[in-house]
Amino acid sequence: MKLDKIYKIGRIGISLGLIFLVSCKAGKTASLPNNQLVDKVYPLLDTENSRWFYFSSASRPFGMVNLSPDTSIKGDWGCGYKYNIDTIKGFSHVHEWQLSGVSVMPVVISKENKTTIFTDFYSKFSHATEKITPGYHSVLLDRYKITAELTSAKRVGFHRYTFPTNAQKAVLFNLNTVLGPCDNTNGILEKNNDYELSGSLVLSTNFRRPKPLTVYFKINTNAPISSVEKDAKTGNYLIHFGDFDKKILMKVGVSYTSVENANINIQEELPHWDFDKIVAESRDEWNNLLGRIKVEGGTEKDQRRFYTDLWHALQGRKMISDANGAYPDNTGDKYRIGQIPLNDKGKPKFNQYNSDSFWGAQWTISTLWGLAYPEIMEDFVHSLMQYYNDGGMIPRGPAGGNDTYVMTGASTTPFIVTAIQNGIVKEDLEDIYIALKKNHMLNGIMGKAGYEHNTNSGGGLKYYMEKGFVPYPNPEGEFGSHQDGASLTLEYAYEDWTLAQLAKKLNHTEDYNYFMARAKNYQNVFDATTGWMRPKNVNGKWLENFDPYKYENGFIESNGAQATWFVPQDIEGLAKLMGGNDKAAEKLNKQFESAKKLKFTSGTSHEAELHPEYSRIPINFGNQPSIQTPYVFNFLGRPDLTQYWGREVIKETFSGLAPDTGYNGDEDQGLMGSLNVLFKIGLFQMNGGTDENPEYQIGSPIFNKVSIQLNPNYYSGKEFVIEAANNSPKNIYINNVKLNNKAVEKFMISHSDITKGGELNLEMSDKSKH
Repeated sequence: MKLDKIYKIGRIGISLGLIFLVSCKAGKTASLPNNQLVDKVYPLLDTENSRWFYFSSASRPFGMVNLSPDTSIKGDWGCGYKYNIDTIKGFSHVHEWQLSGVSVMPVVISKENKTTIFTDFYSKFSHATEKITPGYHSVLLDRYKITAELTSAKRVGFHRYTFPTNAQKAVLFNLNTVLGPCDNTNGILEKNNDYELSGSLVLSTNFRRPKPLTVYFKINTNAPISSVEKDAKTGNYLIHFGDFDKKILMKVGVSYTSVENANINIQEELPHWDFDKIVAESRDEWNNLLGRIKVEGGTEKDQRRFYTDLWHALQGRKMISDANGAYPDNTGDKYRIGQIPLNDKGKPKFNQYNSDSFWGAQWTISTLWGLAYPEIMEDFVHSLMQYYNDGGMIPRGPAGGNDTYVMTGASTTPFIVTAIQNGIVKEDLEDIYIALKKNHMLNGIMGKAGYEHNTNSGGGLKYYMEKGFVPYPNPEGEFGSHQDGASLTLEYAYEDWTLAQLAKKLNHTEDYNYFMARAKNYQNVFDATTGWMRPKNVNGKWLENFDPYKYENGFIESNGAQATWFVPQDIEGLAKLMGGNDKAAEKLNKQFESAKKLKFTSGTSHEAELHPEYSRIPINFGNQPSIQTPYVFNFLGRPDLTQYWGREVIKETFSGLAPDTGYNGDEDQGLMGSLNVLFKIGLFQMNGGTDENPEYQIGSPIFNKVSIQLNPNYYSGKEFVIEAANNSPKNIYINNVKLNNKAVEKFMISHSDITKGGELNLEMSDKSKH
């Protein structure tokens, strides 16, 4: 998802071993145990294509604090921690969708720099003296010879600095600066006593997040603060510690509601000063979540990439509520502090979240979280409903307590319906249905184009409801972005189908029939003369001189060839329009053969989708619109092609382990990581698991054995195991399928089959039966 587009060139390779090397010059750092799942994670994956919220190191799963070094600080894209920039410009605590803030930098004060330190404080560093693992980051600042170690609790950053002997020690608080997607302004810092400071800064508005937001913070140090110096020109602060002769520890509690709550976050989550204990606890938390899916077989590189993918699926989207349940509500005319309901123990029942769009989530986190992390999925559903209770609308990409209206449609509908159909969310279903239905009607979120904050015309919903399609171009004019009518028609039709399934579950027969009829609207943009989905103008005439490979020509972040297959609710109906299963399979297979020449992506970065050659790729795994296509073959009677192309995509596109490869620049807060996990274990849901007793399509797993631990609070089974006998890079075809020793005729199993626990046995071969 993007608006900022910069064509990136140049790539730098890396030896995988560098990430775990620590120079003897860096001093003694945290001692980390070996041979844990967390050690398989490769945090530097794709960091040459970084964006502000992409990189994580010293963070917890979904934590408010995402503490890490910044090598680039201006803009959404190519920003934050970018591998091929060798200069650290600060350590920021907030790296999030449209949010940033609280950048600090340890420095050594000398006669030479005392008058320039506020504007000249960057430091070179080397990856050779860097150590990164989930929950921990250590780096040597070459300029100052300071070893900076970072870790965190959910809402508290924890720093440990080892300074040179006899150095004049200080920490710069760069509170008034540009960080990622927004300016940090009005930054203030106050000394409360010799060991405590507090402050705040304001995140300025931008076209995605049009309301300001204040970030509050509380600082605790183990060293006495000798003085606080404010720079008149920059408005920033230097905290002096003199020649304190021990390692300096610093806690930074963050809150979006108040300094008091920032302090409560410290008291609740980090009441002690044991840095190594927090590192260990963070590793344990990551290990426990990564351990929900255990794989055996494949190469060591395969396993490292798998757990890196899984790690990405469990981060990105961050909580914005405090430990006591207070959270920022920006949905109304005036900012207010909301309060999450408390349970009988006085703890918040759920967390409130910041989140990039759920666009494409039906094929990614919806399935993965619903299978292995139902408690996370439930938390997010409650959070989305809290936005509705506050502002009257379920968001699709909230930032700072209000929606950004990023991307299009009602992308949270399938996510929430999946949670209900999986039995994860069981209460208040009528209220949820009413909220979802509102999003699908006029003046709901479906009618808003990307970033359309003040109007409801850009999404063309009125025409979709009246004519059965969204016209291109939009006759109403320009509103927001992504006003590509053919894509909007396809997206709305799928989301209407998912809402219809919930209507059916709740016995709303009239609504069910109404939304099922709307779900057929995809047929209105299929041009039988060309065999492609094709835009229509408001008068119903096909777009002239139509080129199905022209990018963003009626299709959102895609071309017509890619988007034609976006009918996950009715592959059988789409195949009929194409002349039957055989012709549809032949058509899609040719697209894959062509896409393979470009390794199935529009280049190696999101921006490269604009490239005159790369943009014409018929299937693109660098963005969401066509990521479901390998599993389309299962519905066309060609499971062998699902197995073949699924393996090819993994091999060519999602097996890299280096800073210049990974997700091709569009990981979107765990979506591509989730997709890779599903492809590699051989389970997928074409319609996002939104039907009654959802079905999983079976693909070709790359591992010999996959063990999925089931959450006993949600599912009756303990474990679901996939055994792939004779599996290898050559034996990619599945010749026989058995579930608990019973033959499976089609390459599909139900959600209840999995959650009851059991074993799926696959017999692999280098030859297909088809």
